Amino acid sequence: MLASRIDALFNKAPETYDGPDLDTFQEFKKALNAGEARAAEPDPNSPVGWKVNAWVKRGILIGFRMGHSVDMSEEGSRLSFFDKSTYPPKTVTLQDSVRIVPGGSSIRDGVFLGKSVTCMPPMYINVGAYVGDGTMVDSHALVGSCAQIGKSCHLSAAAQIGGVLEPVGALPVIIEDNVLVGGNCGVYEGTIVKTRAVLGAGVVLTRSTPVYDVVNGTVLKADGDQPLVIPEGAVVVPGSRPMQRGKGQEWGLALYAPVIVKYRDEKTDASVQLEEFLR
Repeated sequence: MLASRIDALFNKAPETYDGPDLDTFQEFKKALNAGEARAAEPDPNSPVGWKVNAWVKRGILIGFRMGHSVDMSEEGSRLSFFDKSTYPPKTVTLQDSVRIVPGGSSIRDGVFLGKSVTCMPPMYINVGAYVGDGTMVDSHALVGSCAQIGKSCHLSAAAQIGGVLEPVGALPVIIEDNVLVGGNCGVYEGTIVKTRAVLGAGVVLTRSTPVYDVVNGTVLKADGDQPLVIPEGAVVVPGSRPMQRGKGQEWGLALYAPVIVKYRDEKTDASVQLEEFLR
């Protein structure tokens, strides 16, 4: 089984890696590219609906141990690139049904790209990421290592989806199906954004960020091992809350606070329908 072979390889001293070990890693990377090995996958038995596959993260880390720095510069180019030999740019062909618009984007090998994914320049997708069918990754957007992006999502311009490789047991950032992530948003530290949610421009979500649901009168937070979870269909916008004590109160200062102002309805659906015409 590939998982057990990766775990055994992870526990092996890097200086003893040999040809068969490299073959095992290449088999693993092929599984990453095909979406058969995922850093996290849906799990109906989990409280948050997802589980971590730590062995996949170990496999990605093996690639960094195993590789050596090589010149990846294009012949004749004045731009120089040097990276691990085990993680060259991903090979994409016309038969993959992926649009990569010219203009300086980069996708590392070991990334799954679903059918009809659109990549607008310049954007970057790191190793271990999974991007579902029909999703658009817009200009200056980042999909970090091991991040899981669902089907028919839009990561708007300059959206940052954080990556989590270590600790290997930590849940990566997860964006479920049909989510709109607005421009200049940041989603980090294992946050889960559930199906059909909308993050307005400038929303930032982390483990330490409480989210104020004014519709239901609740405050959403990460708790222990459980990540921050944005509910299905939630519409989140940037807000603020006044400081209640000390100089902050005296000076009239306020802290950033993401706010769920509504849940997705027909009006919201109409406002994001334009995305379908761009694919």
